[in-house]
Amino acid sequence: MKTRLVTATVLVATLATTVAPLPVHASAAPARPPTGEQGWVTSTLRHMSLVQKVGQLFSTYVYGSDAAEPTAADRAANRAAFGVETPAEVVERYHLGGVIYFSWSHNLDSPRQIATLSNGLQRVALGDGAKGRVPLIVSTDQEQGAVVRMPAPAAQFPGSMALGAGRSPRDARTAAEITGRELRAVGIHQPYAPIADVNVNPGNPVIGVRSFGADPTLVAELTGAQVAGFQEDAGVTAVAKHFPGHGDTATDSHTGLPVINHSRAEWDRIDAPPFRRAISAGVESIMTAHIVIPALDSSGDPATLSPTILTGVLRGELGFRGVIVTDALNMAGVRKRYGDDRVPVLALKAGADQLLMPPDLALARDAVLRAVGTGELTERRIDESVRRILGMKYRQGLARSPLVDVEEAVRTVGAPGHLAAVAQVTDPTITAVRNDAGLLPLAHADRSVLVTGWDSAAFAPVATVADGFTARGARATARPATLPSDGVIAATAAQAAAHDLTVVLVNKAWDTVVTDPRGTQQHLVAALLRTGKPVVVVAVRDPYDIAYLPGVTTYLATYSYTRAAMDALVRALHGELSPRGRLPVTIPTAEGAGTVLYPYGHGLTW
Repeated sequence: MKTRLVTATVLVATLATTVAPLPVHASAAPARPPTGEQGWVTSTLRHMSLVQKVGQLFSTYVYGSDAAEPTAADRAANRAAFGVETPAEVVERYHLGGVIYFSWSHNLDSPRQIATLSNGLQRVALGDGAKGRVPLIVSTDQEQGAVVRMPAPAAQFPGSMALGAGRSPRDARTAAEITGRELRAVGIHQPYAPIADVNVNPGNPVIGVRSFGADPTLVAELTGAQVAGFQEDAGVTAVAKHFPGHGDTATDSHTGLPVINHSRAEWDRIDAPPFRRAISAGVESIMTAHIVIPALDSSGDPATLSPTILTGVLRGELGFRGVIVTDALNMAGVRKRYGDDRVPVLALKAGADQLLMPPDLALARDAVLRAVGTGELTERRIDESVRRILGMKYRQGLARSPLVDVEEAVRTVGAPGHLAAVAQVTDPTITAVRNDAGLLPLAHADRSVLVTGWDSAAFAPVATVADGFTARGARATARPATLPSDGVIAATAAQAAAHDLTVVLVNKAWDTVVTDPRGTQQHLVAALLRTGKPVVVVAVRDPYDIAYLPGVTTYLATYSYTRAAMDALVRALHGELSPRGRLPVTIPTAEGAGTVLYPYGHGLTW
């Protein structure tokens, strides 16, 4: 079918018929794709209808662990969201360019299941090999640390801030390479990492430990290392995020529209360097942020919808030529000023290429088609983005090899060498912040130890630490107390009074607005200190908690709560591992006002 500009009259008929899949072409695809990237991109684009082209712009979730046979609940969820019942039907109806996997949409269970799902969706996207059919780009948020989608046995590396504490570009690259290899093995091509945001605001509710730290030079160096690890070593598409920089906000763009009041000079000095480094490293894709930076664009529009920022700054000034993907379009930050039918059109006009997770896919798709029909968008503009997306897919190898070997996926994910690398990368990240009482390192001893505090069902950090003490001759008791009630706090303190030592894990104890509105973690630590028994406090996420825990004399930061991090913690507590991590951020006092409690680079050892 030869592509042509759709008039408003024809568009009405098109919209009326696109609720069902377009008929595929009868002619078979050539046995081998045309030679070279440009040949394949041009040939593929030539045979695509406008509806197929617009479909390439969208990437969204689908419900179900199997492409054709989801559960009854997932069928109902797909029907409510997309008007069809299976992941395969969603891809076919909307001619999707991409799919993003989540645990909550039941896409991620085991390596075999994920690889099988990926292959099933790719076969649907390709149809019977007809012209105009294009392989999918599959993505997920595998940042590691606090944001992990792939479940065990996948390698679980510490997150960005832990890598910042370790200060090793080689380790950051290794983490990206192995993460990318495991994702690639199961048919996932876009990890939506690394995080290029410079976290200069300790009160940042959405970035925090997802950032490598507060120093632009460090963040730039590790961002560049991870771009190389993902792309050069693992062959997946790195996505630097969130442009133009989400590191200095007190508002979560999932729930509001943050405004960052950096001057242009501050933006150039703080926020821009990691993105410049990513671009110089050849990053294939950059994700936008739903934030307002008046110094870059005084319109009040979020960066995702700003031609000044995306086309003017990112493409014009920074010279980025790759794929611009929006952050999720169902987030409040991008929906504050415009309706859901306008957001995708405005994002394309701003310069975006991939439109991620619109809240109403049919509405968004039809809005883009209508904008072409009215002339607000041109088909040439659509072609520009589709060319970039197709080029990215070609460089991923999807033109020749869109399917994965399921058995190879099973062998690759969680391979022994990968898990060994996890420990090697994690060990240097443990940061000892305070040891005023000289309690550490501990001797192996027949002591009673209570391990309590924040816990995670996925990683069980409390039990992992308790098991580590038991293996070293202690009598350890695990008592998870995640956001405990007053009664649980009292009972836990009474139990601690009967033990020789207590280790308590905290997770964003500083955040008494969203994470812990009753301040229960602060109350728990205070109650444990009142017992008079030795207490070791471990921040398993943001290192800033120490400022909100008066009286604590022994404090470490692990930045994540993976099993490898907890194992390294136990070894550090016993002197089997010398803590080598250094704070990649400054920890201010609870009162703020520029008063430093612990400076950037601080770290004890023994």
